[in-house]
Amino acid sequence: MNNFLRSFVIFFIIFIALAGVFSLFSTNTKTIETIGVGQLAEKIKNQEVKAVQINGDKLAITLTDNTELQSLKEPEESLSTILQNYGIEAEQLSSVDITVKGQSSSSVWLGTILPILIPTLLVVLFFWFIMRQAQGMNNRAMSFGQSNAKEKQDEAKKRQRTTFKDVAGSVEAKQELTEVVDFLSHPKKFTSVGAKIPKGVLMVGPPGTGKTLIAKAVAGEARVPFLNISGSEFVEMFVGVGASRVRDLFKRAKKVAPAIIFIDEIDAVGRQRGAGLGGSHDEREQTLNQILVEMDGFDTDTTVIVIAATNRPDVLDPALLRPGRFDRQVVIDLPEINEREAILKVHAKNKPLGPDVDLRVVAQRTPGFSGADLANLLNEAAILTARKNKATISQRYCLESIEKVMLGPERRSRVISEHEKKVTAYHEAGHALVAHELPHADPVHKISIIARGRAGGYTLKLPERDKRLHTKREFTDDLAVMLGGYVTEKIIFEDISTGPSNDLKQVTALARSLVTQFGMSDKLGTRTFGDKEEMVFLGREIHERRDYSEHIAQKIDEEVSNFISHAYKTAEKIVTTHKEKLEAIVKALMEKETLEREEFEKIVGMPSIPKAIEA
Repeated sequence: MNNFLRSFVIFFIIFIALAGVFSLFSTNTKTIETIGVGQLAEKIKNQEVKAVQINGDKLAITLTDNTELQSLKEPEESLSTILQNYGIEAEQLSSVDITVKGQSSSSVWLGTILPILIPTLLVVLFFWFIMRQAQGMNNRAMSFGQSNAKEKQDEAKKRQRTTFKDVAGSVEAKQELTEVVDFLSHPKKFTSVGAKIPKGVLMVGPPGTGKTLIAKAVAGEARVPFLNISGSEFVEMFVGVGASRVRDLFKRAKKVAPAIIFIDEIDAVGRQRGAGLGGSHDEREQTLNQILVEMDGFDTDTTVIVIAATNRPDVLDPALLRPGRFDRQVVIDLPEINEREAILKVHAKNKPLGPDVDLRVVAQRTPGFSGADLANLLNEAAILTARKNKATISQRYCLESIEKVMLGPERRSRVISEHEKKVTAYHEAGHALVAHELPHADPVHKISIIARGRAGGYTLKLPERDKRLHTKREFTDDLAVMLGGYVTEKIIFEDISTGPSNDLKQVTALARSLVTQFGMSDKLGTRTFGDKEEMVFLGREIHERRDYSEHIAQKIDEEVSNFISHAYKTAEKIVTTHKEKLEAIVKALMEKETLEREEFEKIVGMPSIPKAIEA
């Protein structure tokens, strides 16, 4: 309907424009007086006529004073015959310049043919466009079942293509996918030893770890057609469209086989059937059924490999994950320090880094950052450099961008009272002091009382190296560090503000995890409590199914309170014992607002007990 109205408006405007142009040709802008033939004869007798131009039955008269008149005569009669009837002699006509002008083809077009032709053409064009719109709608209706997969042939774009050299880290993932590309390029190398081509590769990992980037690298490395599509593009509002698009996608791939199909966010159509997660959706389930059939149906000789990516493996249907469908599952985890450094080098290629930039230091300060976070970090550093009108990116801007990515931009314009500033300084000093004194806590890298994002201040503590395993001692020290700000406020001001509310939330969650998930409670023993298998998102449960009695629930609460109470006493002892160091930290924060690790350790000294470094 919208296309019809748009076409109608366009034709209406064209019609009005052509009508206006035609009216310019057909309408005389100059008004000329019309006289009869008798009046013309009188003027000739009085020798007032200078010239007469005959154009068919029209007479253009020019008087001796250059006045222009017009007249009409009978088409069949000549002008001389008519004037003779009015008593004009030949001698009188000899003083008048009489010329005859033939009718031109343009005047015939303008006067006779165009008034008929233009409306006819407009009507014909109008109905032609209407029929074309209707035919286009029919074609679109018939093409609903065709897939919208985009096929990439990078042979003609070798300079622009992404390859495995552009992907830092993820060594195992690249190795798995390199084998897939090699299998398609040199199948005899594998079939000669009895190896079968894998049907599918599922890339699993948190958001931002480079799953789609690796898929682009596969497209760049492969010398075979690469068809990529998103999982959400299969399902439409019409029944059966998703399954039809799956059939069309695999049909296209089989025609150009060997080929690679990449399905991004496959969880959009690959959710477990009948689980009740996200609601029932028959169209989605039919699409999934068709994918299962295509991947492991009767036709098992085609060389088509399916690569899929998701960050929600917990909701996928088990039929997708069995051998014969997705034979390989490649976990792409968050990068460790060496991989982070390599990723930073890749994203720093086109950026003017200053001589003081040490990407190793930046990598050490970014544990838990994904590849997308690291790219964003360097982009924020470049933006900050341009804002400061500098030509090169310095180390200072890189480190500042880390905090911006983690916590948000600084809010120096935020107006706070001197008392609130002092409370914030004691709060952050308490966190830093407790972390400094405990042997298994991560070292403090920075303290600031400048508001950033939603935080009024922050203490940045980071491990010396990446850790995959955490001990009970590390967790109990972390609980004490989290309570350091709360304890300090209570000791110094003999009152509590709303500042530690987020700290208390994190303390409670960690203490409960120690008891219910990690089995670190001496009283409750080595078991877990609560079934959290039903997940709607990676790391976020729908609900917890209790598999323990009310009596055990009471003991869990008691153990959580014991962990928190022990952490409180530890923090209280440190703050009370080292109160002079606390005051020195607060004094420096009130003056400078921000303390780096070197400045902080000059105030409190090096740790008396070396920080534990896990291998």
